Order: sequence, then structure tokens, then C-alpha cells
Amino acid sequence: MDSKKKNDSEENLFKAAMTGVTPLNPSNNISPTAKKPPARVLQHSLDDEAVLQDDREAFVDTSEFDTGENLVFLRPGYQKRVLKRLRRGHYGIADSIDLHHMNQHTAQTVLLEFLAQSVQRGLNCVRVVHGKGRRSLKEPRLKIMTRQILSQHSKVVAFISSRPAEGGTGAVDVLLSPRKENLR
Repeated sequence: MDSKKKNDSEENLFKAAMTGVTPLNPSNNISPTAKKPPARVLQHSLDDEAVLQDDREAFVDTSEFDTGENLVFLRPGYQKRVLKRLRRGHYGIADSIDLHHMNQHTAQTVLLEFLAQSVQRGLNCVRVVHGKGRRSLKEPRLKIMTRQILSQHSKVVAFISSRPAEGGTGAVDVLLSPRKENLR
């Protein structure tokens, strides 16, 4: 049997079967809607993401193998979890200062004054942007000077290089002590 004859006979059979059938009115049709996804508890998702982030940022004390890039400091007598919380951004940055385009002497004076004012204002966490030192001839002088001042300052509990989106190795987040001690 020829395929054209087969198609014609099937078409005739279909037409014969459909005689007397009235089509539905289009306004009676219901358009299918996509099923909504099941409800999710947002906090569970946030908690799961926090656990994954913690695993990705597993604490490693980089002060033992300082490459000159990341700055890490924790004053003796404080628990390592303080540094971990600082790294994760648990402390809100209350103020910041940018030391770019300053010579070393000016930057040192400005940084010490900034720390004194921050302590006086009762700020808990500040950011110091010192730059990465790419324009320095030999070494990143402002970065080195910042590390020295912060590690010797009596009100500095800890500091760590900022996260990449917040300045990376060109800035440090500094946690200040709430204790009443004399400034150096």
C-alpha cells in the first residue's frame, strides 16, 4: 500500500470519527500553570552556606609562613576565634582611613592619630587601607609601616588583611580593644 493512500485513508477515518463533534469554546480552556517549588526555610539555606564558607575558609595561622602578602596578627592572651571572626567579617567596620599617596612619615602620623580617635570614640573595628606597594621601588613601605605600628599599638587586639572584595592585601581590618589601657 502506497504511503499517500495510507495517509488519505487515515485522514478519512479521522474525519468520519469526528462528525457531529463540536469544538470546545476557547474561553472554557484552562491554561496550565507551573507548579510552585516547595517552600524552603531561608535560615536553613543560610546556615548551610555558612558551614560551607567556614570549610572553605578553614583557619590557617599564616603568621608562621608570612609571604609578605597577607597580614595577620593576634595579640597574645586572646583566643584564635577572635581572629577567625575578624576574618569572616563578624565585626562591622565602623570607620576607615586611606593612606594612599602619603609619604611614610605623614602616613605614620595620620595612622596614629586615626587609632587614637577611634579608641576615643569607642570604635570596635576599623579598616586601614595602606595599598599593596606596587608603586614602591623596593618594598611596600606603607604596608610594612602599618604592620609595625598596629602590632605594637596597645589597643590593637588583632588585624588581618581584608577580604578580596574589600581591599584584599592592600587593606587590613583592625580589631580594637575595649579594655582601658594606656596608649603607646
